[in-house]
Amino acid sequence: MTDDNCIFCRIAGGTIPSATLYEDEQFRVILDLGPASRGHALILPKEHFEDVCQLDEGIAAKVLPLGAKIGAAMKKALGCAGFNLVQNNGKAAGQTVSHFHMHVIPRYEDGPSMVSWIPGEITSEELEEVAETIKKSL
Repeated sequence: MTDDNCIFCRIAGGTIPSATLYEDEQFRVILDLGPASRGHALILPKEHFEDVCQLDEGIAAKVLPLGAKIGAAMKKALGCAGFNLVQNNGKAAGQTVSHFHMHVIPRYEDGPSMVSWIPGEITSEELEEVAETIKKSL
């Protein structure tokens, strides 16, 4: 099912033009209009899912291999040293469009720092407490 009000549904369905890298029955992969680096792409399922929590298991099983395929092609074609697969869920996590999508971001030697954080500190007791709290919701 698609959502006519969703810009990513419209791009994935081909009603809004995009620089398409790859397409099959279930996905369209496009270049991001606001790239973090040269070649930054988005993997868009053609079916609408708000985020990873709503994602169909069959589609989910195909996203990571597709990300690897696109990333490998970027390394070969663009000469990037690596790539990040990034998937945000919810506004607080940086999701700006409520349609599941995965970023494939080429990383270049001496390129800008991104998708990183400074490791925090936590005691073993706190780790155990957090683990138990999460387990109760599984």
